[in-house]
Amino acid sequence: MSASVASGAPDYVVIGHFTVDITPWGRALGGTAIYAGLTAARAGLRVGVLTRGNLAGLPRQVREELEMVSREVELVIQSAGATTTFANEEVAGRRVQTLHAWGGEIELSGLPADWRAPAIMHIAPVAQELEPRSLSRVAPGYLGVTPQGWVRRWAARLPARVRFEELKLTNEMNARFDAMVVSSEELAATRESFDAVSKRGLAVVTRGRRGATALDRGHVIEVPGYPGTQVDTTGAGDVFAGMLFLMRGRGEPIVRSLRHASAAAALSIGARGISGVPHFEQVAELVEIEESRP
Repeated sequence: MSASVASGAPDYVVIGHFTVDITPWGRALGGTAIYAGLTAARAGLRVGVLTRGNLAGLPRQVREELEMVSREVELVIQSAGATTTFANEEVAGRRVQTLHAWGGEIELSGLPADWRAPAIMHIAPVAQELEPRSLSRVAPGYLGVTPQGWVRRWAARLPARVRFEELKLTNEMNARFDAMVVSSEELAATRESFDAVSKRGLAVVTRGRRGATALDRGHVIEVPGYPGTQVDTTGAGDVFAGMLFLMRGRGEPIVRSLRHASAAAALSIGARGISGVPHFEQVAELVEIEESRP
């Protein structure tokens, strides 16, 4: 999966760990890079993912899922002693996350030369795997970020409970982002950067089935949630971000992009894991149906 890369530049490059998610039905493939990358690929874009993990140590089910993803997305996987592994549980209505293993830092020097200036790039850390200052090496046309991995901290001895700490990025770094997407749980820890991005670009806080709130250069846009059967909410925010970034990166209007992102997230929760990532035609159909209602 990581031995060769097809020639030519992807339309959409995403950087971040793939993960092993410990779920009630077993271990599954996860990570923002996977969910967002599949979202873009199923919208017809050529997608490249730079990630890191231990292929030899993967559970069989996860390896099979990763092999399936590699048929739709070009993967560059840096070798590591472990693969980042998370367990999530609901406690008193809030998600409690535990880190069981960490895959280490992604080296941007491993990014193929013709991946460094794509039309769209998505910075997708999930566990402190990417140094923000290293992004000076890339020059995409449109740069989106889901900074959740930059606010996560944990004790040195694993497994360890994940906690949030305040995100501190320089003004120069905040100014580079065209869009930022955070969850309502992450908003407090990312507030300074969120506000900075919103003043010159697009900043969005997702609120699950209640939709999302977007700030576009100071203008507030409320984004409706879309109906759907809830099976597994894992990755819904990643699908939202992937759809939003690809739409905006292609020059689609902001409101249209936000509605498609919300619809994509709603569709994604209708099946377990990555099998729920929708194709663009499904997303467009849902948006059309809902907009036609009186």
